[in-house]
Amino acid sequence: ETGMLGAFVSLDLFLFYVFWELMLIPMYFLIGIWGGKNRIYAAVKFFIYTAVGSLLMLVAIIFVYYYAVQSGADINGFGIQEFYKLDLPYNAQFWLFLAFGFSFAIKVPMFPLHTWLPDAHTEAPTAGSVILAAVLLKMGTYGYVRFAMPLFPEALPTFIPFLAFLSVVGIIYGSLVAMMQEDVKKLVAYSSVAHLGFVMLGIFAMNMQGLAGGMIQMINHGISTGALFLIVGFIYERRHTRLITEFGGLATKMPIFATIFMIITFSSVGLPGTNGFVGEFLALMGAFEGGLRWYAVFATTGVILAAVYMLWMYQRVMFGKVTNPENEKLKDLSLREIVIMLPLLVFVFWIGVYPNTFFSKMNPAMEKVLEQMGHQPAIVEMHQPAAEAHGHAPAAEGHAPAAHGHN
Repeated sequence: ETGMLGAFVSLDLFLFYVFWELMLIPMYFLIGIWGGKNRIYAAVKFFIYTAVGSLLMLVAIIFVYYYAVQSGADINGFGIQEFYKLDLPYNAQFWLFLAFGFSFAIKVPMFPLHTWLPDAHTEAPTAGSVILAAVLLKMGTYGYVRFAMPLFPEALPTFIPFLAFLSVVGIIYGSLVAMMQEDVKKLVAYSSVAHLGFVMLGIFAMNMQGLAGGMIQMINHGISTGALFLIVGFIYERRHTRLITEFGGLATKMPIFATIFMIITFSSVGLPGTNGFVGEFLALMGAFEGGLRWYAVFATTGVILAAVYMLWMYQRVMFGKVTNPENEKLKDLSLREIVIMLPLLVFVFWIGVYPNTFFSKMNPAMEKVLEQMGHQPAIVEMHQPAAEAHGHAPAAEGHAPAAHGHN
């Protein structure tokens, strides 16, 4: 927790790197000691992937500081506010963005650097999976918005088509692979790859709608996917298996569990009225209006595929006849487990029905980010609850220019 909080609040590049590395250690031991039977493999893979990216970022940080000193810039340490003012040449920005972007892409993770995530999620204990999904993965998306994109704005348009393409591939690939899983936890893990693809597509749209969608979807993913891992943990404690084929008919035995599971499933799918709808819709809208129209069109298939694999999984686990005798004696959620889930359910509907509460707090920060990248921001505001909109576009006062029109 200290490492993640430190990385999120650091306004110093070197301090950010220290906290970035610091949070790897407890996560490594969390997976390696309390994980499943393949925990050592998953923990080492997680550590190696992230460490390789971190080394590239460290080299890039040192180069930025060296360039600032050589150019005679008035800097004191590694403060990012001072680095924002540097006039780096395009060639330097290109390679520096590549180094930072590669490190952050591993952490997101973006396709094809995602292969550590399913193993880490599957082998990690429930608490580890929740931390990983809800907070740790957001370090990568945050890194793009806070560091890579504003520090190297001239190189950014060169990479946007490629990164947007990888985001869309991640959405479709993650959804298709999730559809084939028989392990509920691994299905949720691959769904993370798809959901975070929407986050990155919205961010790379380079306008207020897309950035707002990406930012709120970061929160949504932490809520819905974190809740799904908790649900998987609840059922695993009772049956000690995560195979979909081992279940069936649980709705009659665990009605409270079935209801909460259904709400979280709808949130993950992006049903209007839930938090998932707001984030995905704004991300797609921002991409469509930001010059990434065909990317948005193909990304829309991820919404359809998400409905297929999530609802199909829910139907096989919760409905039908109870064919396994061990499922006959399953107990419903305890009061403690219900209390754990209640705050997440509140946020599912709060963000889904009245997202302006969050956008009003996010708008100033998003405006500043776009200004740093040379784009004209516009205020994002949902003029009616998403539950009433049922697919209507959220009104925005003006539109930002396309991603390729960088100043």
